[in-house]
Amino acid sequence: MQSIVMITGANRGIGLALAGHYVDAGWRVLGVCRQSSEELDRLAEQVIDGIDVTQPDDVARLVEVLNGQTIDLLINNAGWLHDESLGGLDFDTIREQMEINAYAPLRVAEALLPNLKKGSKIANITSRMGSIADNDSGGRYGYRASKAALNAFGKSLAMDLKPRGIAVAQLHPGYVQTRMVNFGGLISPQEAALGIAARIEALTLDNTGGFWHSNGEPLPW
Repeated sequence: MQSIVMITGANRGIGLALAGHYVDAGWRVLGVCRQSSEELDRLAEQVIDGIDVTQPDDVARLVEVLNGQTIDLLINNAGWLHDESLGGLDFDTIREQMEINAYAPLRVAEALLPNLKKGSKIANITSRMGSIADNDSGGRYGYRASKAALNAFGKSLAMDLKPRGIAVAQLHPGYVQTRMVNFGGLISPQEAALGIAARIEALTLDNTGGFWHSNGEPLPW
């Protein structure tokens, strides 16, 4: 029986690369996004578009479309970065990043709890910039705070879901060549996807709740 992976933000970038990786590995891919792409339509067995993961009604519709289908792996990948600096802070964009990067993955994970079973896994795509100990350059207030919050949510999810046999990881993909950083990264989305998939494969109930770089390096909180 094929394993099923659901990926949010699957229409481009890292999400699309992850979809391609799991298709090649023989998984059934469910791609979730606000607007699909030709590439995702070709790859995914099922595309559930028109879903804004910050909106309760959209997440409820996602649950309805799934109709109780089991999910072996949930990858919370959808995210957004806006660059703020002190002296010109935009609290609206800070708030929006919290909604997209932190609250939405928690909202989706809770809504899909009935679809997860013993042995299922959740991978939250976070960022090294969510590390407080690693912050030696400041700036990017909304992105840093939202990813730190996601790390905290993910750790609590790991502890709460461990008795149910569900493992959770917080994964930094690396500096990836995506639209979010104007394609100025160091590695391709495909390279990032390979690393992320390797970390997910290595995820167990013994190491649940960890925060890792896609290259396997444990990251400080």
